Amino acid sequence: MPGVRSAWEAAAWACYTNPSMASSSTVRSVHPVAVCVAGWVIPGAGHLLLGRTGKGLVFLATLTVMFATGLWLDGQIFSFDLSQPLVFLEAIADLGIGLPYAGAAALGLGAGRVVAVTYEYGNTFILVAGLLNMLVVLDAFDIAQGRK
Repeated sequence: MPGVRSAWEAAAWACYTNPSMASSSTVRSVHPVAVCVAGWVIPGAGHLLLGRTGKGLVFLATLTVMFATGLWLDGQIFSFDLSQPLVFLEAIADLGIGLPYAGAAALGLGAGRVVAVTYEYGNTFILVAGLLNMLVVLDAFDIAQGRK
């Protein structure tokens, strides 16, 4: 029947319109800056700090595997070169993954082979992993602020 909501839809709408009704018993009280720093350094750590273990572990595994796949596909970790603005932006995106970026740079990985057939795919995996981690950090920040 039009206009009639199921019990689930009514509860979801009530939580949407009144966030205090949403269950947040699993969310720990952690300073938002600590959540953001932890989430940037180790993908998913912000969610783990907040008690969102499932999401945190999924983000940790998925983003780390994406970054590693990009390296495996001969992707390049871009250097910070201000004379080339797009390369500079790519370097910022690469840095978004945090500790895996530092580990790969310390081990000399991510030189990238331009002649490899998979070079562009590798770059895409590395860039997207970094950018997705930035979005995951923003999600953890919203949770820490009580917006989610």
